[in-house]
Amino acid sequence: MNSSQIIPENALAVVIGAGASGAAAARLLHSLGARVRLTDLKGIPADLQAWAQSAGLETVIGPHQPEHFFGVALVVISPGIPPAKIAPILAAAGNPPLIGEMELALRCTETPILAVTGTSGKTTTVSLAAAMLERAGKTVFLGGNIGTPLSDFILSGQKADVLVLELSSFQLQGCPSLHPRVGMILNLTPNHLDYHKDMAEYTEAKFALFANTGPEDLALLPAGLEPEYRRRKLRARLEILGDGKDFSGLRLAGRHNAVNAEAAFRACRPFGVSFEQALAVARDFQPLPHRLERVVEVRGVTFVNDSKSTTVDSLRTALQSFEYPVLLLAGGKFKGGDLASLRPLLREKVASVGLYGGSKDIFSQAWRGAAPVDQYETLKDAARALFAKALAEKLSGAVILLSPATSSYDQYSDYLARGEDFRRIAALCGKEAAQ
Repeated sequence: MNSSQIIPENALAVVIGAGASGAAAARLLHSLGARVRLTDLKGIPADLQAWAQSAGLETVIGPHQPEHFFGVALVVISPGIPPAKIAPILAAAGNPPLIGEMELALRCTETPILAVTGTSGKTTTVSLAAAMLERAGKTVFLGGNIGTPLSDFILSGQKADVLVLELSSFQLQGCPSLHPRVGMILNLTPNHLDYHKDMAEYTEAKFALFANTGPEDLALLPAGLEPEYRRRKLRARLEILGDGKDFSGLRLAGRHNAVNAEAAFRACRPFGVSFEQALAVARDFQPLPHRLERVVEVRGVTFVNDSKSTTVDSLRTALQSFEYPVLLLAGGKFKGGDLASLRPLLREKVASVGLYGGSKDIFSQAWRGAAPVDQYETLKDAARALFAKALAEKLSGAVILLSPATSSYDQYSDYLARGEDFRRIAALCGKEAAQ
């Protein structure tokens, strides 16, 4: 597709949000010959502001107003900004077309796509899939909801045989032309209910993955989602994901990662990846940072960083990966989900819970009586207390597990910062224990 079909030359485009995706969209639009207005409620990073000024972009900081969108040919919204919040303002400006950064990038490429969404396990699965494709000799771009925005890859001029994309529900809501050759929903449990109106809207966003697929394409789903797929009369060839039994002996902890490995292979098979190639990759694959990552062992106590756990279901998966005694660190900005459903697992696996941050009262109310529960202001306070307890009670083989089941935004900028802080805390515990 030539650039004039995406946006007419010298037409005005507005980018909402100056994070990584918004910056990438602004750069790509500028390269396509559009006039670009970059907006952000809070501010624009200094390096991006400097580039915008040198490239002749307009920047607007502060609340959005209808006049920001008068005469605009295209509006590109960053993931994580609910379209419903901007809709009344756009309506007052004549409803210019609204798309996401991913949609903008997809309009610039015809490369085959392997796309994965789901509530949990996406990043591990797409990382495995990219490695399997590379083992089979393919040139791969891995990105989307992780790493490099697709717009930046398009702008780089590099080529790939396959685009492996991790897609969030936020991205899927603004991506009407997405057409994956292989699309996968790994799982679907309550998440982002602080963003989506309800579970129905969240589910609808996930199934948008298959909206443009046909009989020549492949849809991969767990068995429990087959009725949802059939009800929508989607046209891609459907395969049901397996139990991972053919992917044993992995370095990745937990049965769920064997399921993820098998899912990655099933997604890669249409691109020519053999079972032998996939199994070799899976068995060599190292755990990703902040995903059941073993940080350090101190006096028989293992610190495990699962900061990427932002949902109740991902915490459930983490607990199922260990035996008693687990000393659990949880809390943060709660996004919804059935905490009480974890009570049987807490009784079975957990010796103690250290709650911290903004939602500690919510967790405490749901879990009290299922395991010993204490509250702390910070992750550091909670982790040090649990470590002291493990040593005092001589809990053999204990695991101090950070698996918060929340977003990090009450005390940290993101889950990465939370995980890095946990690493520092674990190292501090090691130093204090050695003194």
